[in-house]
Amino acid sequence: MIEILGYLGALVIGIVLGLTGGGGSILTVPVLVYILAINPVVATGYSLFVVGTSALFGAVKNIQKGLVNFKSSLIFAIPAVIAVFSTRKFIIPAIPHVLLETSSIVLTKEIAIMIFFALLMLVASFSMIIDRKDSLKTPSNTENSNDLNIGLLILLGVLTGLITGSVGAGGGFIIVPILVLLAKLPMKKAAATSLFIIAINSLLGFLGDVTTIDIDWVFLLTFSAIAVVGIFIGIYLNKFIDGKKLKKGFGWFVLLMGIYIFWKEMSM
Repeated sequence: MIEILGYLGALVIGIVLGLTGGGGSILTVPVLVYILAINPVVATGYSLFVVGTSALFGAVKNIQKGLVNFKSSLIFAIPAVIAVFSTRKFIIPAIPHVLLETSSIVLTKEIAIMIFFALLMLVASFSMIIDRKDSLKTPSNTENSNDLNIGLLILLGVLTGLITGSVGAGGGFIIVPILVLLAKLPMKKAAATSLFIIAINSLLGFLGDVTTIDIDWVFLLTFSAIAVVGIFIGIYLNKFIDGKKLKKGFGWFVLLMGIYIFWKEMSM
């Protein structure tokens, strides 16, 4: 029964991704940890694969439409991929199991990851609730390769990679504003390019887990396949449902989930 709920969660993740174009992947880790009882360290690795596979389908579609800016993608993605891979391969395994221990508190690596993830969910929820098209408008919001702030893009790529590698989230809510404000991409191209970057970051970053965690490939491929089926269902339903309004509603749900996870982990 629990396994069925977990796979149902994968379907919901895919449907939300298909309906809203992003955000649904933030639920991957909570589903894996709280429904399927998978260790948080393993769950964040699995999440990278699920998120990367899901984003890849959207990225291919956007490439066919000519919406992906490859120059900005590579400048941002190369340092981000190195950071994600390094985080999963070296940093996460090197973190001690117990980070802090007192007479009343025991902070383990798993609890710390989930607390960090909960904080990330809070940030992600606000990015979905607030209308980004208005908040990200700039006077020079037109695509111009000469305006690229390459140094800052590389630095933010590394920071995004560290976050993605730590919690297994795609990070679209971080990447899109960066591409709009620094790469001067229009919102539509920024969202499309973000999916391409997420696919590269997540799938290549996941390679850092191949030799460090015991991967159940049958489960992971099944879970990912169900999420992809959900994406196609979501894309179909998007014809009948207002994705923008749904995304705001989903943002409020993610906000409540983030608060719940933070409370749950802090009270353990």
